[in-house]
Amino acid sequence: MEYTLFKNIFNQSIFDKSKKDLIEKIADNPSRYIGLFRPTKPKAKILQNLLQLHEIRFGDAFELVIEKYFEQKNYELLPKHYKNREGKYLNVDQCIRKNKKTYFIEQKVRDDHDSIKKAGQIDNFEKKIEILIETYGDKNLEGFFYFIDPDITKNRNYYQNELIKLSKDYSIKLHLCYGKELFDKISEPQIWTDIIKNLTLWKSELPDLPEINFDKDSKHSFEEIKDISPSIFRKLFDNETIYNEILMTIFPEKKTLKLLLQYFKEKSNEKKIYETLYKMLDNKINKTKTYEKIQVQAFWNLIYRNKNKYFYL
Repeated sequence: MEYTLFKNIFNQSIFDKSKKDLIEKIADNPSRYIGLFRPTKPKAKILQNLLQLHEIRFGDAFELVIEKYFEQKNYELLPKHYKNREGKYLNVDQCIRKNKKTYFIEQKVRDDHDSIKKAGQIDNFEKKIEILIETYGDKNLEGFFYFIDPDITKNRNYYQNELIKLSKDYSIKLHLCYGKELFDKISEPQIWTDIIKNLTLWKSELPDLPEINFDKDSKHSFEEIKDISPSIFRKLFDNETIYNEILMTIFPEKKTLKLLLQYFKEKSNEKKIYETLYKMLDNKINKTKTYEKIQVQAFWNLIYRNKNKYFYL
């Protein structure tokens, strides 16, 4: 796979909409960021939250990129969503077919689950086995319980024993794989080689920490958040503490906020709530301007009152 495509899949999957998600979380639970009984200040909590979002989406990016590799290798991409007998939908991370063999893959980033979660993973995997056998039969069906990170194998023995039992009971081949092992099993080892090459390059280009000044790319930030529910914006603008301690942290130059202000003004003819949001935000921005002017004037007054002392120094 060309690196540009690999990079775009990872960047879009991990970073796109992370600002939108963060803002919605702030509005819905502001005490997580500004509560008195928190050991961190808002800036640190915002950074922590972005890191968590990126970590979660890392697995989503891998799901998409591995699917693309299979597509490029001429595998038939089968549906990922299946309805069981109870009417519930189950999602299969990868379901592909080649040379009359159907493969399904339950894909995780790393094997670090605790005792309760690992049992749930197997139960969920069994449900997918049932519905896929009903859909495709058991003669040419093969399943993989796959962890991308080959360095963490905390529950290898547990998962291996459970898969052996499931394989016997359902009479299909099931495999526990880490890292390269999956691609060796399906005779596509070059896919893993290419993943490692592209992933290494992608990580070398990442900043040490996520950027929390969303005004550095205000146009992109605006496009990402402008269609957030008005109720979310109302919560943000109606709370003085949220605005001063959080919004001023992520929009310190107010560039994105000014774009939002213009957007609300344009939308105010469509719905009353946008007129309300415009007035709320306009009031906040102007109040901030007034406060900044007072601070600047106070500074110069201090200098003027002590000009002889400062001149002497």
